[in-house]
Amino acid sequence: METPTKSAQATAQPLTVDSVRALFDSVDAFLFDCDGVIWKGDKLIDGVTQTIDFLRFKGKKLVFVTNNSFRSRRQYAEKFRSLGITVSEDEIFSSSFAAAMYLRAKNFPPEKKVYVIGGEGILEELQLAGFTGIGGPEDGDKRVELKSNNLFEYDTSVGAVVVGLDPHINYYKLQYGTLCIRQNPGCLFIATNRDAVGHMTDLQEWPGAGCMVAAICGSTEREPVEVGKPSTFMMDFLLQKLSISSSRMCMVGDRLDTDILFGQNAGCKTLLVLSGVTSESNLLDTSNTIQPDYYSNQVSDILKLLGP
Repeated sequence: METPTKSAQATAQPLTVDSVRALFDSVDAFLFDCDGVIWKGDKLIDGVTQTIDFLRFKGKKLVFVTNNSFRSRRQYAEKFRSLGITVSEDEIFSSSFAAAMYLRAKNFPPEKKVYVIGGEGILEELQLAGFTGIGGPEDGDKRVELKSNNLFEYDTSVGAVVVGLDPHINYYKLQYGTLCIRQNPGCLFIATNRDAVGHMTDLQEWPGAGCMVAAICGSTEREPVEVGKPSTFMMDFLLQKLSISSSRMCMVGDRLDTDILFGQNAGCKTLLVLSGVTSESNLLDTSNTIQPDYYSNQVSDILKLLGP
């Protein structure tokens, strides 16, 4: 991976007719976040389809890198299709996939189990990688009994706990994950990501995986291995697959502390779009130390500024 040469303190420049051409000509691949960039909830952001079609027509490689672990790559490909965009599973890098690939990279013993605080996406990616996942949505309705002489049963063969976005998190899951990490020797604690909030619907932000991860951090007094953005784990995997220099890539995202930092850590060019969680006032606030190369209102500005 290349070392970034551009200072993260440099001031972000608004995307213009001149700068978009320079950016377009200097990169071979565009890496897109999904929530807040391609869609909000289940609503496609205006102009995305035409922009993606244009970039493909011009020979640019496209990759969709999402921290949302709730879906698997297959499920994300289905969501793209439901919105009228054809994207292959090979073009999708989700944090659910990254968690499974991390375990594979660590030669995680196949006889060990993985307890999941998260959605079906994590369980599916674990299964595809040859691992046994337990928990997930199945434990969403389980309750604990807080009474004398009640022993909470858990699987001592669990060798890793993966925590991601979980709309059905409960005390049962917290206790299960906590016991595995604290009591099972060598048990790994893996966070798909630590996003504070996300656009789970098109109208407002909702708590992200960060609050679920923080709960387990609090009860275990441990910090997790993070496999999603801004960790470079996904980028290392991506670079091997694409065989393109990171300096010839542009990371497009709506979050400074995940998307933009992810791109900067890898030496990519970066474009912040204001269609998601980051506003222009957030970006330009003097307390903000993460500055992308460029910023624009939304992805379709690339197409609009490049012109016919």
